[in-house]
Amino acid sequence: VQLQASGGGLVQAGGSLRLSCAASGIGLDYYGIGWFRQAPGKEREGVAWISTNDGRRDYANSVKGRFTISSDVAKNTVFLRMTSLSPEDTAVYYCAAVRSYYPSLGAHEYDIWGKGTLVTVSS
Repeated sequence: VQLQASGGGLVQAGGSLRLSCAASGIGLDYYGIGWFRQAPGKEREGVAWISTNDGRRDYANSVKGRFTISSDVAKNTVFLRMTSLSPEDTAVYYCAAVRSYYPSLGAHEYDIWGKGTLVTVSS
């Protein structure tokens, strides 16, 4: 079972990025998928989650209105569209999975983690 996050990079403040989380070895339609981030010296923070079963989703207050999580079950991939990026969004972004239709933003709940992808937002 593997999750592979990709799409990170360097972007100027105000710009946008789309991260992808590709899963192999599991069918995402039985899982909740979350995106998390960890900035240097800070704890891992839940950003968004989605239920691939019915599309229900939730976001951290810090990203509401700017980030959009979506899924393509046929492609076994979850996306995180990030807009209006600021330097405070700079972090390594991880995706994670849990066999639960309605997870939360709590990292402790997830038991399958992918390697992160670095997002750097310059001012």
